[in-house]
Parts: sequence; structure tokens; C-alpha cells
Amino acid sequence: MAGKNHLASKETKKLIGLLKTRFEKHMERHQGIEWAEVQAKLEKNADKLWSLNEMENTGGEPDVVGHDEDADEYIFYDCSAESPKGRRSTCYDREAWEARKKHKPENNALDMAAGMGIELLTEAQYRELQELGDFDSKTSSWLKTPSEIRELGGAIFGDFRYSTVFIYHNGAQSYYAARGFRGVLRL
Repeated sequence: MAGKNHLASKETKKLIGLLKTRFEKHMERHQGIEWAEVQAKLEKNADKLWSLNEMENTGGEPDVVGHDEDADEYIFYDCSAESPKGRRSTCYDREAWEARKKHKPENNALDMAAGMGIELLTEAQYRELQELGDFDSKTSSWLKTPSEIRELGGAIFGDFRYSTVFIYHNGAQSYYAARGFRGVLRL
């Protein structure tokens, strides 16, 4: 039986099979990386597997997008075509959520990400992701916001329109049915 933040053996096997299939289907995302090495790390990190499963269950379609050789970590991003469906309609953070007087969304992006054991993509990571394909052509995704912007009440998000990556701002308390967030996990 699986414990908190750990998958049962059957779930682990299913998730690793799904990640392998996605890895092999999208080799352009991780050139020079061998699946056997990724799988060996996955099998040694039950908590990270749980986080990847959370990414998958909320529609993120996580995939390997790089390898940090200095830290010897594989980097997974949400690679779903649109912002993950199970993470939309969220304001940016708890402070923004608490500031809403009416029509509060069910959750906020930063708390959801923390609960999943992941972080929001930064603007630089979002731009890297967009080099691997066209993502968020109908949706948008909250991005990790620099503190100087957040202190002024704002938050940033990105999308892809007109063959261009756009980074915008909004009040952190805003939320939309077509805006979610994309995560990063280092393994």
C-alpha cells in the first residue's frame, strides 16, 4: 500500500510506462538523454514520482526537457499543448486569494504547485519550453513572478499567439477559465 506522497507499485509501473512512451514520442525535447538513466532516477525517487503523477493527473503531460549535469538532475516541464486543465481558474497566490472579497476561485497557483511538489515555470523556462513546440495557443499560464512585481500587486503570465511568445501582467487576484499554470520538477 502506498503512503502519503508515494505511489503504489502498480501506479508506479503505469506512470513510468506512460512517461517512457511520451519520452520516445517526443525525442526532440531531450536530445542526448537516455531513457534508461531517467528511469533509474525515477525508480530511486518515490516522492518525485508522486509529484510527476500529480502533474499527469492534472493534465500537465510532464516530459524530460533537459539535464543539469552539474547537479545531475533531469528537468521535467508540463508539456501539454494547453495550460493543464486541472490547474485552471486559479489566482496567483494565497495573498491574492485572500484579498478577493467575492467570487474566490477554489485555489491559487502557488499553493497548488507546492502541494504537488513542483514550482511554477519562470519566464526564462517558459521561453525555453516554447522552443520545443507551440504551447498555450488558446490558453495562458501563470509564471513565477519576480518579487518586485508581486509586491506591487501584480503577477505575470505567458501565452503563444501569432507565432510569438507573449509575457503579460495581471492583478495577482485575477483568474480565468483559460489560465492555469505550468510546473517544473527537477529529479
